Amino acid sequence: MKKSYLMSLTATIFVANLVVASLAQAQGNRIYRCGNEYTNTVQPGQKGCKLVEGGNVTVVQRPRPVENVRLAATSQAVANLEAERQRQRDADARMILEAELRKAEARHADLLKEYNNGEPEKMGPEFRNHQKYLDRVADLKASIERNESDLSGLRRELDRLPSAAASESK
Repeated sequence: MKKSYLMSLTATIFVANLVVASLAQAQGNRIYRCGNEYTNTVQPGQKGCKLVEGGNVTVVQRPRPVENVRLAATSQAVANLEAERQRQRDADARMILEAELRKAEARHADLLKEYNNGEPEKMGPEFRNHQKYLDRVADLKASIERNESDLSGLRRELDRLPSAAASESK
């Protein structure tokens, strides 16, 4: 038992020494910045190189020009597809808003007809109870005001959307 314990302890110490040695070697590597370039060695005659301290340095290579052209073409195709999708969404939104506007205008016409300039016809129990009539008149007036607010909101939303002719010419 003692022998295996000693062998295990010896192996652990050996591994720990390897780790410490590799860390020491990594700390021995110095990195210099020479303009926009990073290097481990400074060439004789190179001026303006400074030792980089305190942290790791990660250098990312810039893409090759051929890749840039391919990426630009792909980006343009994606942009065109996205623009077409946006035009379709705008057209759908316009169609939905116009349908809602037509419904609201029809509802508004019905409310105005029922309101009858503030004197709607009395219904059943309203002949005996004048307060019910007054409450219904007030409700009709509030409904008309809400509907007018809805109409103006729908018209504002329609005005914000690009017109159908402008979407097709793009």
